[in-house]
Amino acid sequence: MNEGLLVLAGTPIGDLADAPPRLARELAEADVIAAEDTRRLRRLAAALGVPLTARVVSYFEANETVRTGELVAELTAGRRVLLVTDAGMPSVSDPGYRLVTAAIEAGVRVTAVPGPSAVLTALAVSGLPVDRFCFEGFLPRKAGERAARLAELADEPRTLVFFEAPHRLAATLAAMAEAFGPDRRAAVCRELTKTYEEVRRDTLAALADWAAAGVRGEITVVVAGADRAARRVVPGDPAELARRVAERELAGEPRKAAIAAVAAEAGVPKRVVFDAVVAAKHRL
Repeated sequence: MNEGLLVLAGTPIGDLADAPPRLARELAEADVIAAEDTRRLRRLAAALGVPLTARVVSYFEANETVRTGELVAELTAGRRVLLVTDAGMPSVSDPGYRLVTAAIEAGVRVTAVPGPSAVLTALAVSGLPVDRFCFEGFLPRKAGERAARLAELADEPRTLVFFEAPHRLAATLAAMAEAFGPDRRAAVCRELTKTYEEVRRDTLAALADWAAAGVRGEITVVVAGADRAARRVVPGDPAELARRVAERELAGEPRKAAIAAVAAEAGVPKRVVFDAVVAAKHRL
């Protein structure tokens, strides 16, 4: 391992009092600090009472590719490089992944200063199941691409966490209501840990109506996963019908009961499901 060290530091998502104690030490000890926004970095350092003696460089989406090579050169020269983004943990829908992978490939040790996370904070206060979840980041901006992504997630049983820009929130919630069903439970978490923090918990349809009037601030959306019993079955898709029967059988349900249950879910005669199961076995 090279003697250089890359430190990923979590920064407050709102309240500066949430800054981890170790952050001040890392800001003071770094040789180089790569910041998504250098002005925000200087304000944070001033609030923490830390004079910056390190060389400060910008590191954001537009220059991430070029700047990564420069930072790896600093690391391989044995320097301590600190990476901070505007809020939360680097690499989580923020710059960082490219630098981490490049540092690892160069034999540089990578560590982190754990800190606030909008993903986990929103999940914790949402009131939705937290035992299993998946983070989807920002959805595509184009309506067609967004609808396609949501269609892929419609049957996901884990709780879903998204980031969204305030001016796109209403359209996104409406698209979610169409893809997941208007009655799917969700929570919109706005301005977490800040003065005007707000968490709205309701159905996707109701939240879409609320957001239509306009919403401001940093937004994290948490959506309940699909109910296994309510997951949609396409009546004209024999392979899907057979898969649902096999899924129930693996869970210990007798085949006859599984066929009847899937037929009821799909709204088709039991004979259609039985034929789909037989056809699937012939294909094996």
